[in-house]
Amino acid sequence: MDFIIDAEHHGKTVRSYIQHTLSISSRMLTVLKQTENGITVNGEHVTVRRVLQQGDLLCLAIDDTPERASCNVPPVNIALDVLYEDAHIIVMNKPPHMPTHPSHNHHDDTLANALAYLYAQRGVPFVFRPMGRLDRNTSGIVLAAKDKLASGMLTSAIKNGEVRKTYLAIATGELPVDGAIHTIDCGIRRQSDSVIMRITCPESTDPGEASITDYEVLDARDGLSLVRVRPRTGRTHQIRVHFAHIGHPLLGDDLYGQEDARINRHALHAQSLEFPLPFSDRRICLYAPIAADMQQLIQRYFPRFS
Repeated sequence: MDFIIDAEHHGKTVRSYIQHTLSISSRMLTVLKQTENGITVNGEHVTVRRVLQQGDLLCLAIDDTPERASCNVPPVNIALDVLYEDAHIIVMNKPPHMPTHPSHNHHDDTLANALAYLYAQRGVPFVFRPMGRLDRNTSGIVLAAKDKLASGMLTSAIKNGEVRKTYLAIATGELPVDGAIHTIDCGIRRQSDSVIMRITCPESTDPGEASITDYEVLDARDGLSLVRVRPRTGRTHQIRVHFAHIGHPLLGDDLYGQEDARINRHALHAQSLEFPLPFSDRRICLYAPIAADMQQLIQRYFPRFS
């Protein structure tokens, strides 16, 4: 990956530029130092003590190679809805009933398989780096990094609270439509006798992993509530567990609520994602069109939001 040094970074050392400007981790820097020609300036191998000049071409050997490719993810020709793409990231709208990555009983029907096929068509080594994963039956926006550097930068942004994801959900029962932002602050842990199930934890007994969910009720009628949800943390099944905890499980949630003939999955859609664009001083906000099954329910019960 190549970087042309501008006037702002004239006089910085390679180490300073890599760690502070590019936000590359110490671990990644060590890998670059141990890689043959891992760090070059104007085609010459250099140490991290090299002082950079305006106009220098800094090259870091972080591009994926066939040896590093995700060989356990076979490419499968599955339609892929790409919302945004540049040299470092790709953002997709995942349909419901599609796992994000391969697992038991799901080896060739996942978002990763579809993305692997796209990479294969382009002749590019494929490494799957999703920045957060959606449950199989949750639809919506998924961000993936194309290289190690972008992945590291986005991981840091997530840890620093600079990434904001918003969901749209249909909950059972009618919650108050008061225009307020409500917060569910309750720890979550795995249920001891289950690999899949999660449960909330009263702080007085077992705090579990800190889990916080903010939500706003947009409308409520006919025994249902349309809610906009913004989780502050990213625990497994967090939104589903939290709404079940307050007595309003998501419509169709067969794990934390009950099945419903109106939709054959839990009614949850990752609608938008706001994050700092790698290698840019801009933030970007992207929206994923609502899946047809949820859109039909919104048109039926909450028409002014359709």
